[in-house]
Amino acid sequence: MSEFTLTAPAVSHQAPAQNYGVGETLRDAFIITRREFRDSLRDWRIVAPILILTLVFPAIMNFTTQVAINFVEEYSATIIPIRLIPFGLMIVGFFPITFSLVIALETFVGEKERNSLEPLLGAPMSDASLYLGKLFAATALPLAASYIGIGAYLAWLFVTIGYLADPVILLQILLLTTMEALVMVTGAVVVSSHTTSVRAANLLASFLIIPMAFLLQAESVLLFWGNYAVLWFIIAALAVLDFIFIRMGIQTFNREEILAREVDEFTLKRAVRQLADQFRVNGKFSARGLVTQDVPMILRANRLPIYLTCATMLVTFLVGWAYAAQYPLPPELMQPLRVQKDFATNAAAANMTFMPQINTPAIFLHNARTLVISTALGIVSFGALALMLLMAPVGVVGFLTAELAYAGTNPLLFLAGFILPHGLFELPAALLATALALRIGASIISGSRRGERSGFIVALADWLKVFVVVVLPLLLVGAFVESNITPRVVAFLFAR
Repeated sequence: MSEFTLTAPAVSHQAPAQNYGVGETLRDAFIITRREFRDSLRDWRIVAPILILTLVFPAIMNFTTQVAINFVEEYSATIIPIRLIPFGLMIVGFFPITFSLVIALETFVGEKERNSLEPLLGAPMSDASLYLGKLFAATALPLAASYIGIGAYLAWLFVTIGYLADPVILLQILLLTTMEALVMVTGAVVVSSHTTSVRAANLLASFLIIPMAFLLQAESVLLFWGNYAVLWFIIAALAVLDFIFIRMGIQTFNREEILAREVDEFTLKRAVRQLADQFRVNGKFSARGLVTQDVPMILRANRLPIYLTCATMLVTFLVGWAYAAQYPLPPELMQPLRVQKDFATNAAAANMTFMPQINTPAIFLHNARTLVISTALGIVSFGALALMLLMAPVGVVGFLTAELAYAGTNPLLFLAGFILPHGLFELPAALLATALALRIGASIISGSRRGERSGFIVALADWLKVFVVVVLPLLLVGAFVESNITPRVVAFLFAR
């Protein structure tokens, strides 16, 4: 059936203790791929729908395109069919790769239900080889069918209307199809290796299907709009996501866990207990140890995400400044900055519905809530959304600073008056919370390694420690300064 014998060994399922090079890993992975590919070709339930979508659907799309062209030619609206053809290419390429999700969800949990997983995991090869072999196999057949379908659709278009695709657009469609297939497969293989039944894997697949459906709709709008340059950014983002999923899958793949896991179980009580254990030393909680030992150690250990967040903020500020030069506001809207002498009193009495009230509790709760929400969003986006939410206000500050500078206001004076007083406290707090949120996202990707302070629970505990000990006090002081001192500084520097 394959290049290795599928008989269950009477030894541990761990791969032999040896160093696998890249060549050996890929060689063993292709052995798994050939085995899985042949098994897929034997299953008519997989082959038949793929053949139908590959051969029949392009003809249907070609017929639809001709009908649209004939209809709009009556009104001389040639732009519609020109934009419809790239959309048709994307749809023809996307439908066959949806079966990659079905195949990928079966990779590990399906083998386990068929009692063929144990001898496979006992094969003398590394975990990376097993994982990559399953990954390649789940992608190969649907992706080949997708390429054939796109080729068939282009052939139909050339025969019927003499259409030749633009090479750049065709390349974009092929890359989008490939990246989307890899995203679905890599995500589904991770799901399959961490569930105990095909039913559970299919339920969790909605977390892959729904975002991909939204992405497909966004791509459709861009194709009809003719904004093809944005597709390169989507391709790059999908490539990064593929890398993240592949790394996360390899790091978290454990053959013994797959065999030992019998029931999908998440115990909130156990998770909370594990989180609470991170706050104890020798079984006891020590507030002094938390402040004097744990938090300084966490800050030293997370210098890389802290430096990365600082560098990102600096670049974002400069980008905002550059955009001000590229997109200047109308001169009548931008005048040298001046405020009334009673600015401090009016600011304290202001009550704007879209902004927190200018008082210490309101500002403190708003900032703390924002950082908690950004961290929660960072967890589901591998840290990316937490960083983006911090980039937004920094970019706006850079933009406004440049606009005011062009209008005649001293930019250093503006920053010293409006930003610096409370920013000395709030900005470090936001940077630390965001950096630790990035660490949480990285822990999801890399998994946990024995003997290291890694893993999601440890990263979340570190974030909580820093948030309580450092971030919240800084936010409280910053809120007091922003509501009581910053308005007076602004009035002193910019009063008429």
